[in-house]
Amino acid sequence: MTVDWGWFPDHQSDLVTLTLDHLSTAVPAVLFGLLIALPLAVIAHRVRALRGLLLGLSNILFTIPSIAIFVLLLPVTGLTRTTAITGLTVYTLVVLLRNTVEGLDSVPAKVREASTAMGARPLRTLLTVELPLAFPVIMAGVRVATVMAISLVSVASYIGYGGLGQLFTDGFQRNYPTPVVAGVLLSLLLALVADAVLVTIQWLCTPWLRRRA
Repeated sequence: MTVDWGWFPDHQSDLVTLTLDHLSTAVPAVLFGLLIALPLAVIAHRVRALRGLLLGLSNILFTIPSIAIFVLLLPVTGLTRTTAITGLTVYTLVVLLRNTVEGLDSVPAKVREASTAMGARPLRTLLTVELPLAFPVIMAGVRVATVMAISLVSVASYIGYGGLGQLFTDGFQRNYPTPVVAGVLLSLLLALVADAVLVTIQWLCTPWLRRRA
């Protein structure tokens, strides 16, 4: 396999456009997934009877092939970015929901009891005690979901919103490996940069862990 490295500078603007397009699909999917997962995780954590149901449903959704999800969404949302984002959001849910539940479970019962004894209402305890302490576990899920979303965006090239995945399609159709290599390298770079950003955010938001270290 021969890679034409001169192809990269000649297509620089296209690569930048496709990279931004890739991010504009992956990032909203993770954010929407987190917005949905947080309240569901709180319900699963506090209402044990619903825990198995919610986690089970998320696992079932995760087993549906990504292309099948896009096809099922097409009659509703059409050939739009909404279809791509919605499909990816479904995939992020299983990771985000499970990690958020596990994070809330990891908060010691004595800490909750102490907060209640000080007169804090359940919502305040959740926002000021439970979620901050569960934050590292939740962020671990966000990191996995983000990398997963970045990798799965390419599948959305089936409906025209695959970002860097369009390079794979172009390379395969023309039997020209250079665009494929470019797509792989840029996808890997995006995943590494995104993970580094999330690690930095976690580091900034958990000063008590830095002091402990």
